[in-house]
Amino acid sequence: MIKDFDVLVVGELNADLILRGDVTPAFGQAEKLVDDATLTIGSSSAICACGLARLGLRVAFVGKVGDDEFGRFMLRELTAHGIDTSGIRVAPALKTGLTVILSRGVDRAMLTYSGSIAALRFDDIPLSVLDRAHHLHLGSYFLLDAMRPDVPRLFNEAHTHGLTVSLDTNYDPTEKWSGGLAETLRRTDIFLPNEAELCAITGKASVDDALAALDSRLVVAVKLGARGAIVQHAGQRHQADIIPVNVVDTTGAGDSFDAGFIYGHLAGWELQHTLRFANVCGSLSTRAVGGTLSQATLEEALTYL
Repeated sequence: MIKDFDVLVVGELNADLILRGDVTPAFGQAEKLVDDATLTIGSSSAICACGLARLGLRVAFVGKVGDDEFGRFMLRELTAHGIDTSGIRVAPALKTGLTVILSRGVDRAMLTYSGSIAALRFDDIPLSVLDRAHHLHLGSYFLLDAMRPDVPRLFNEAHTHGLTVSLDTNYDPTEKWSGGLAETLRRTDIFLPNEAELCAITGKASVDDALAALDSRLVVAVKLGARGAIVQHAGQRHQADIIPVNVVDTTGAGDSFDAGFIYGHLAGWELQHTLRFANVCGSLSTRAVGGTLSQATLEEALTYL
Protein backbone atom coordinates (compact mmCIF):
# COMPACT_ATOMS: atom_id res chain seq x y z
CA MET A 1 0.00 0.00 0.00
CA ILE A 2 1.36 3.42 -0.96
CA LYS A 3 1.49 5.80 2.01
CA ASP A 4 2.42 9.46 2.38
CA PHE A 5 5.17 8.94 4.96
CA ASP A 6 7.81 6.36 5.66
CA VAL A 7 8.19 7.44 9.30
CA LEU A 8 6.01 9.34 11.76
CA VAL A 9 8.13 10.79 14.58
CA VAL A 10 6.45 11.70 17.88
CA GLY A 11 8.44 13.47 20.54
CA GLU A 12 9.95 16.56 22.06
CA LEU A 13 10.88 19.79 20.32
CA ASN A 14 13.45 22.26 21.56
CA ALA A 15 16.24 24.39 20.17
CA ASP A 16 19.86 23.70 21.14
CA LEU A 17 22.26 26.48 22.09
CA ILE A 18 25.67 24.82 21.80
CA LEU A 19 28.65 26.49 23.47
CA ARG A 20 32.04 25.05 22.56
CA GLY A 21 35.14 25.43 24.68
CA ASP A 22 37.33 23.74 27.27
CA VAL A 23 35.83 25.58 30.24
CA THR A 24 33.91 24.67 33.38
CA PRO A 25 31.12 27.04 34.48
CA ALA A 26 31.49 28.51 37.97
CA PHE A 27 29.10 30.42 40.19
CA GLY A 28 30.17 33.55 42.04
CA GLN A 29 29.65 35.70 38.91
CA ALA A 30 32.74 34.20 37.31
CA GLU A 31 32.71 34.99 33.59
CA LYS A 32 34.45 32.57 31.25
CA LEU A 33 34.87 32.72 27.49
CA VAL A 34 33.86 29.97 25.06
CA ASP A 35 35.21 29.37 21.57
CA ASP A 36 31.94 29.28 19.65
CA ALA A 37 28.15 29.51 20.05
CA THR A 38 25.58 27.92 17.71
CA LEU A 39 21.78 27.95 17.80
CA THR A 40 20.56 24.84 16.01
CA ILE A 41 17.88 22.16 15.86
CA GLY A 42 17.67 20.40 19.19
CA SER A 43 15.80 17.46 20.70
CA SER A 44 16.53 13.82 20.08
CA SER A 45 13.31 13.25 18.16
CA ALA A 46 13.81 16.20 15.80
CA ILE A 47 17.45 15.32 15.10
CA CYS A 48 16.39 11.74 14.32
CA ALA A 49 13.64 13.07 12.03
CA CYS A 50 16.17 15.22 10.17
CA GLY A 51 18.52 12.24 9.82
CA LEU A 52 15.72 10.15 8.34
CA ALA A 53 14.84 12.91 5.88
CA ARG A 54 18.51 13.34 4.97
CA LEU A 55 18.60 9.64 4.06
CA GLY A 56 15.73 10.25 1.66
CA LEU A 57 12.77 9.04 3.71
CA ARG A 58 9.44 10.85 3.88
CA VAL A 59 8.97 12.06 7.45
CA ALA A 60 6.14 13.65 9.44
CA PHE A 61 6.50 15.04 12.97
CA VAL A 62 4.04 15.33 15.86
CA GLY A 63 5.02 17.53 18.79
CA LYS A 64 4.25 20.77 20.59
CA VAL A 65 5.94 24.19 20.68
CA GLY A 66 5.13 27.56 22.18
CA ASP A 67 4.15 30.64 20.23
CA ASP A 68 7.62 32.17 20.51
CA GLU A 69 10.82 32.61 18.52
CA PHE A 70 12.29 29.24 19.53
CA GLY A 71 9.08 27.53 18.40
CA ARG A 72 9.06 29.38 15.10
CA PHE A 73 12.75 28.54 14.66
CA MET A 74 12.06 24.82 15.08
CA LEU A 75 9.12 24.89 12.66
CA ARG A 76 11.19 26.74 10.05
CA GLU A 77 14.14 24.39 10.39
CA LEU A 78 12.11 21.19 10.25
CA THR A 79 10.25 22.46 7.18
CA ALA A 80 13.57 23.36 5.55
CA HIS A 81 14.67 19.74 6.09
CA GLY A 82 11.63 18.51 4.18
CA ILE A 83 9.69 17.30 7.23
CA ASP A 84 5.90 17.58 7.36
CA THR A 85 5.09 19.78 10.38
CA SER A 86 1.30 19.86 10.09
CA GLY A 87 1.06 17.64 13.19
CA ILE A 88 2.97 20.09 15.41
CA ARG A 89 0.72 21.98 17.82
CA VAL A 90 1.45 25.61 18.76
CA ALA A 91 0.44 26.40 22.35
CA PRO A 92 0.27 30.19 22.93
CA ALA A 93 0.35 29.83 26.73
CA LEU A 94 3.58 27.81 26.76
CA LYS A 95 7.25 28.45 26.09
CA THR A 96 9.21 26.23 23.70
CA GLY A 97 11.87 24.09 25.34
CA LEU A 98 15.57 24.94 25.17
CA THR A 99 18.76 23.00 25.87
CA VAL A 100 22.05 24.76 26.57
CA ILE A 101 24.96 22.44 25.78
CA LEU A 102 28.58 22.95 26.79
CA SER A 103 30.48 20.79 24.30
CA ARG A 104 34.05 19.56 24.69
CA GLY A 105 34.14 17.48 21.53
CA VAL A 106 33.59 13.94 22.81
CA ASP A 107 31.78 15.01 25.99
CA ARG A 108 28.91 17.36 26.82
CA ALA A 109 27.12 18.96 29.75
CA MET A 110 23.46 19.86 29.19
CA LEU A 111 20.85 22.05 30.88
CA THR A 112 17.29 21.69 29.57
CA TYR A 113 14.17 23.77 30.09
CA SER A 114 11.34 21.42 29.15
CA GLY A 115 8.67 24.05 28.45
CA SER A 116 6.14 22.73 25.94
CA ILE A 117 7.86 19.32 25.79
CA ALA A 118 6.12 18.03 28.91
CA ALA A 119 2.71 19.25 27.68
CA LEU A 120 2.37 17.01 24.59
CA ARG A 121 -0.68 14.76 25.09
CA PHE A 122 -2.17 11.74 23.39
CA ASP A 123 -5.11 13.89 22.30
CA ASP A 124 -2.68 16.15 20.41
CA ILE A 125 -1.90 13.32 18.01
CA PRO A 126 -4.13 13.12 14.93
CA LEU A 127 -4.56 9.34 14.82
CA SER A 128 -5.56 9.57 11.15
CA VAL A 129 -1.87 10.16 10.37
CA LEU A 130 -1.16 6.56 11.40
CA ASP A 131 -2.92 5.43 8.25
CA ARG A 132 -0.41 7.46 6.25
CA ALA A 133 2.86 6.03 7.63
CA HIS A 134 4.81 2.77 7.71
CA HIS A 135 6.72 3.23 10.97
CA LEU A 136 6.34 5.16 14.25
CA HIS A 137 9.34 6.41 16.21
CA LEU A 138 9.05 7.98 19.66
CA GLY A 139 11.93 9.74 21.39
CA SER A 140 12.70 11.20 24.82
CA TYR A 141 10.12 9.07 26.62
CA PHE A 142 11.09 10.36 30.05
CA LEU A 143 10.57 14.03 29.09
CA LEU A 144 7.02 13.50 27.78
CA ASP A 145 5.27 13.84 31.14
CA ALA A 146 1.71 14.28 29.88
CA MET A 147 2.15 11.80 27.04
CA ARG A 148 4.01 9.04 28.89
CA PRO A 149 1.01 7.25 30.50
CA ASP A 150 -0.59 6.90 27.06
CA VAL A 151 2.46 5.70 25.11
CA PRO A 152 1.34 2.04 25.32
CA ARG A 153 -2.03 3.14 23.93
CA LEU A 154 -0.31 5.00 21.09
CA PHE A 155 1.85 1.97 20.25
CA ASN A 156 -1.23 -0.26 20.27
CA GLU A 157 -2.91 2.11 17.82
CA ALA A 158 0.18 2.08 15.62
CA HIS A 159 0.24 -1.72 15.48
CA THR A 160 -3.48 -1.80 14.74
CA HIS A 161 -2.80 0.46 11.75
CA GLY A 162 0.02 -1.83 10.57
CA LEU A 163 3.02 0.27 11.67
CA THR A 164 6.17 -1.02 13.31
CA VAL A 165 7.35 0.92 16.35
CA SER A 166 10.74 2.09 17.65
CA LEU A 167 11.61 3.78 20.94
CA ASP A 168 14.58 5.77 22.19
CA THR A 169 13.90 6.69 25.81
CA ASN A 170 16.97 8.91 26.10
CA TYR A 171 18.12 9.93 29.59
CA ASP A 172 15.77 10.15 32.58
CA PRO A 173 16.52 13.44 34.39
CA THR A 174 14.79 12.09 37.52
CA GLU A 175 16.94 8.93 37.33
CA LYS A 176 13.94 6.80 38.38
CA TRP A 177 14.00 4.89 35.06
CA SER A 178 10.47 3.53 35.26
CA GLY A 179 7.34 5.56 34.51
CA GLY A 180 5.45 2.57 33.10
CA LEU A 181 8.27 1.68 30.74
CA ALA A 182 7.69 -2.08 31.07
CA GLU A 183 4.24 -1.74 29.52
CA THR A 184 5.68 0.39 26.72
CA LEU A 185 8.50 -2.05 25.94
CA ARG A 186 6.00 -4.89 25.59
CA ARG A 187 4.51 -2.93 22.70
CA THR A 188 7.83 -1.88 21.13
CA ASP A 189 9.47 -3.56 18.14
CA ILE A 190 12.86 -1.78 18.16
CA PHE A 191 14.50 -0.41 21.32
CA LEU A 192 17.38 2.06 20.82
CA PRO A 193 19.06 2.94 24.16
CA ASN A 194 22.65 3.77 24.89
CA GLU A 195 24.70 1.68 27.28
CA ALA A 196 24.06 3.79 30.40
CA GLU A 197 20.33 4.01 29.71
CA LEU A 198 20.00 0.26 29.09
CA CYS A 199 21.78 -0.66 32.33
CA ALA A 200 19.79 1.88 34.37
CA ILE A 201 16.46 0.74 32.91
CA THR A 202 17.14 -2.95 33.57
CA GLY A 203 18.98 -2.43 36.86
CA LYS A 204 21.93 -4.46 35.59
CA ALA A 205 25.63 -3.62 35.82
CA SER A 206 26.68 -4.80 32.37
CA VAL A 207 25.32 -4.71 28.84
CA ASP A 208 25.39 -8.51 28.65
CA ASP A 209 23.26 -8.88 31.78
CA ALA A 210 20.94 -6.08 30.67
CA LEU A 211 20.35 -7.66 27.26
CA ALA A 212 19.69 -11.02 28.89
CA ALA A 213 16.99 -9.41 31.02
CA LEU A 214 14.97 -8.19 28.02
CA ASP A 215 12.36 -10.04 26.00
CA SER A 216 14.14 -11.91 23.19
CA ARG A 217 11.49 -10.91 20.64
CA LEU A 218 12.55 -7.26 21.04
CA VAL A 219 15.16 -5.88 18.64
CA VAL A 220 17.60 -4.02 20.92
CA ALA A 221 20.33 -1.87 19.39
CA VAL A 222 22.63 -0.47 22.08
CA LYS A 223 24.89 2.52 21.42
CA LEU A 224 28.31 2.05 23.06
CA GLY A 225 29.92 5.38 22.16
CA ALA A 226 33.48 5.01 20.87
CA ARG A 227 33.13 1.21 21.11
CA GLY A 228 30.46 1.14 18.43
CA ALA A 229 27.14 -0.62 18.99
CA ILE A 230 25.58 -4.02 19.57
CA VAL A 231 22.26 -5.48 18.44
CA GLN A 232 20.33 -8.43 19.84
CA HIS A 233 17.25 -10.23 18.55
CA ALA A 234 15.87 -13.76 18.96
CA GLY A 235 19.12 -15.20 20.26
CA GLN A 236 21.31 -13.48 17.69
CA ARG A 237 23.83 -10.82 18.66
CA HIS A 238 26.06 -8.69 16.45
CA GLN A 239 28.56 -5.93 17.21
CA ALA A 240 29.93 -3.24 14.92
CA ASP A 241 32.60 -0.56 15.27
CA ILE A 242 32.29 3.13 14.56
CA ILE A 243 34.14 4.57 11.59
CA PRO A 244 37.07 6.97 12.14
CA VAL A 245 36.16 10.63 11.63
CA ASN A 246 37.44 13.97 12.86
CA VAL A 247 35.05 14.49 15.78
CA VAL A 248 33.93 18.10 16.23
CA ASP A 249 30.79 17.63 18.33
CA THR A 250 28.94 14.46 19.42
CA THR A 251 25.58 16.21 19.86
CA GLY A 252 22.87 14.06 18.28
CA ALA A 253 25.15 11.20 17.21
CA GLY A 254 22.87 8.66 18.87
CA ASP A 255 19.85 10.17 17.15
CA SER A 256 21.53 9.88 13.74
CA PHE A 257 22.33 6.28 14.67
CA ASP A 258 18.60 5.79 15.30
CA ALA A 259 17.80 7.23 11.87
CA GLY A 260 20.22 4.83 10.21
CA PHE A 261 18.84 1.85 12.09
CA ILE A 262 15.25 2.71 11.21
CA TYR A 263 16.27 3.12 7.56
CA GLY A 264 17.80 -0.35 7.52
CA HIS A 265 14.72 -1.80 9.21
CA LEU A 266 12.39 -0.30 6.61
CA ALA A 267 14.71 -1.43 3.82
CA GLY A 268 14.49 -5.03 5.08
CA TRP A 269 18.22 -5.38 5.67
CA GLU A 270 19.75 -8.03 7.91
CA LEU A 271 20.48 -6.89 11.45
CA GLN A 272 24.27 -6.87 11.11
CA HIS A 273 24.13 -4.74 7.96
CA THR A 274 21.59 -2.41 9.58
CA LEU A 275 23.82 -2.01 12.64
CA ARG A 276 26.88 -1.14 10.55
CA PHE A 277 24.87 1.41 8.56
CA ALA A 278 23.53 2.99 11.77
CA ASN A 279 27.09 3.29 13.11
CA VAL A 280 28.16 5.04 9.91
CA CYS A 281 25.28 7.52 10.23
CA GLY A 282 26.09 8.20 13.87
CA SER A 283 29.81 8.65 13.21
CA LEU A 284 29.41 10.99 10.24
CA SER A 285 27.06 13.26 12.21
CA THR A 286 29.90 14.26 14.57
CA ARG A 287 31.87 16.16 11.89
CA ALA A 288 30.20 19.53 12.61
CA VAL A 289 28.63 21.42 15.49
CA GLY A 290 25.06 20.37 16.27
CA GLY A 291 23.12 17.25 15.49
CA THR A 292 22.05 17.95 11.90
CA LEU A 293 24.70 19.93 10.01
CA SER A 294 26.78 16.91 8.96
CA GLN A 295 24.19 14.14 8.84
CA ALA A 296 24.90 11.73 6.01
CA THR A 297 23.01 11.35 2.77
CA LEU A 298 22.18 7.81 1.73
CA GLU A 299 24.79 7.87 -1.03
CA GLU A 300 27.49 9.11 1.35
CA ALA A 301 26.68 6.60 4.07
CA LEU A 302 26.65 3.67 1.68
CA THR A 303 30.17 4.46 0.49
CA TYR A 304 31.44 3.64 4.01
CA LEU A 305 29.90 0.16 3.86
